[in-house]
Amino acid sequence: MDELAQAAGVSKMTVSRALSGHPLVKDSTRERVQHLAQTHGFRINVAARNLRQRSTRTIGVVIEMTPSHDRSMAEPYPLSLLGGIMQELTSNAYNMVLTTLPLFTAAPPAVDGLILLGQGMHEDAVETVQSAGLPYVIWGSVDGNEDHVTVGSDNVAGGVIAAEHLLAQGRRHCVFVGDATHLEIADRLRGFRDGMAQAGAAIVATADSPFTQEGGYQAARKLLADGCAFDGVFAASDGIAMGVIAALHDQGRTVPDDVAVIGFDDAPGAALFSPPVSSIRQNWDRGGTLLAQKILALTKGGKAVSETLPVEAKPRKS
Repeated sequence: MDELAQAAGVSKMTVSRALSGHPLVKDSTRERVQHLAQTHGFRINVAARNLRQRSTRTIGVVIEMTPSHDRSMAEPYPLSLLGGIMQELTSNAYNMVLTTLPLFTAAPPAVDGLILLGQGMHEDAVETVQSAGLPYVIWGSVDGNEDHVTVGSDNVAGGVIAAEHLLAQGRRHCVFVGDATHLEIADRLRGFRDGMAQAGAAIVATADSPFTQEGGYQAARKLLADGCAFDGVFAASDGIAMGVIAALHDQGRTVPDDVAVIGFDDAPGAALFSPPVSSIRQNWDRGGTLLAQKILALTKGGKAVSETLPVEAKPRKS
């Protein structure tokens, strides 16, 4: 900036303002400074600027899930959430660093704040992010804990809606398939149990399953092998629901004639499956936008509050 100031015949402060597009600098001066900078190959040292401003203008996004061949990042979670986050951050001139929980634990990135996608089993992922000592927000179950800001879907209401969907088809003996050690899934089970109980119907069994099609397949095979009699299934995700349907077909059960199935997430693949899978839709884009808005507010010393988003049923042929 000293060299540019001498060449342009202005102060170093004016050079700084001209390069950042400050409105106090006249257009002719700004154009002259920027032209000189371009001609002589000067570039802003972003790292040095951030160090001076004590800000990286970067938000870290930590994905709790570990990608695998069975569970792809191309699913709505986390891909659709990431879309909303990135759009909001870039529109505010912030960068985004994407990492997974194991990588974050080994080497935390240099960022101003963190967005955690997924609370983990028994909130272990939350404890890991908290230990970084940075502002953070979470996508997950809004549990009323004032120690952190959370954005998430109304999973309890989603469970009630799933129960109402199955009950409307005359299903009275239903099972739940999913891993309730995750708070979001526990909320879905709680809502499902409440919805069934209000109608005098029963949950005849629950079955653990990871968030994969193979997990749903094996859970349903075990239920059938144990002689469990059921006519409806609420699966904690659409991937699990697809696995359940495949297992039912392999055992000679028709869907939905013998057993009706509803999933959760409204994943693109759910509508393309055979039969198309009924699901509970989450507003991922809105969720991502809110996560970004809230972490930006916190990194600037502002306040943010937790927020719960509504869900809706997407009935199809399963």
